[in-house]
Amino acid sequence: MTVGERLGYDIKATEIAFMTAKTEALRSMGLTVAQYAALLALRDNPGISGAGIARACLVTPQASAATLKTLEAKGLVVREQDDWNRNSRPNRLSDEGQRLIGLADSAAGAVEQRMYDALAPADRDTLRRLLGQCRAAIAANP
Repeated sequence: MTVGERLGYDIKATEIAFMTAKTEALRSMGLTVAQYAALLALRDNPGISGAGIARACLVTPQASAATLKTLEAKGLVVREQDDWNRNSRPNRLSDEGQRLIGLADSAAGAVEQRMYDALAPADRDTLRRLLGQCRAAIAANP
């Protein structure tokens, strides 16, 4: 099987195109795609832990911790101390983080919308189903 015939190649090429477009859309705001994803997870889950952000963003806890540290230094995230659990540090967006995620989500969402609009509703459903089957097949046979 040639490289061009491999499904993994098509999946990766699509991911690269998607991530490149999102990177460009977020650049003027001073955000990386990883930072945007963390802010989005925080917007949708106020008080989420660093480990929770890692799970939501499909990254390691170490990567999440580094991203949170950067976002905190930029003044976009406030990391609080939990008086009941010293090992847990709930996170929330600062006012500036709230403002910026609104702008960033509009920009990144436009990239997502282009991909969405390129497919008919039935094709989107089929693509989701097929990608789910691919994930299940990979997980079933390690």
